[in-house]
Amino acid sequence: MFTMATPSAPPLAIETTSLGRHHLTHLGLRRHQALDGVSLQVPAGSVLGLVGPNGSGKSTLLRLLAGVDQPKSGGLSVLGGSPNSAAIRRRIGYLPENNPFPAELSARAALTLMGALDGLGRERLRTDGPRLLEEVGLSAAASLPLGRFSRGMGRRFGLAQAWLGEPDLLLLDEATAGLDAEGFAVLERLLARAQARGATVVMASHLLSDILEHCDRVAVLVAGRLVATGQTAEILGTAGRRRLDVTGLCERDLADLDNWLAERGGRLVGQGPAGRPLVDLFQAAPGPTGKR
Repeated sequence: MFTMATPSAPPLAIETTSLGRHHLTHLGLRRHQALDGVSLQVPAGSVLGLVGPNGSGKSTLLRLLAGVDQPKSGGLSVLGGSPNSAAIRRRIGYLPENNPFPAELSARAALTLMGALDGLGRERLRTDGPRLLEEVGLSAAASLPLGRFSRGMGRRFGLAQAWLGEPDLLLLDEATAGLDAEGFAVLERLLARAQARGATVVMASHLLSDILEHCDRVAVLVAGRLVATGQTAEILGTAGRRRLDVTGLCERDLADLDNWLAERGGRLVGQGPAGRPLVDLFQAAPGPTGKR
């Protein structure tokens, strides 16, 4: 007798159970509950978006997953182990929100130091550091102190250090905040490569466009509590609506499309020119001499 095997669920990259974290305030007399009983499962290879208002606990959760802070209650498993383990931390890339990198070190020296602390071998350090600086567009500034970087350059350096060692889990706190047009293109390429090799990504962002564009799953935090989690389209989608990007139609064709929708009970809610990435605009612009 032949029986078909039931496909097994993908392994979990992250699992938290009733995770709690609080901070003492007002001279230690009051307690602020940053996370309150968060239970979350993130399948390996997925891209999870963390959304919520300011103070909802997004950054706190990322810091716990990265092993920077410790939970006060509940359980936490990352990549099958504890983020307190050096072996697990080597497999995690973490981009904090506020670029807390040594301002006196050059980009090249800072990457070398971070790679050494993560246990990367000397040969990997010699190849990965320069390659990543080139990928994020900072090769020409590799010898400059980080303190002289603009905010956009600092965020691109943050992306380079997060991808150092090609980690299995990437934790990105407001990755697009402060990025210039070139930085957005850099992030797109790095995320595509991470997904192609099966890495898991967790992105905290205030921008709905970040989540809709990059994430297949979403988790919503409000006041430290997980209030919703699931597929992005399920959680963030609007029932009965679809977005279409159309090309190759003239104004008359668009009017005919509008009429066709109306005949079937639909309505064209809005239309306008599709957005163009700024990096494409910059690259297409003529140079100072008027030549491309």
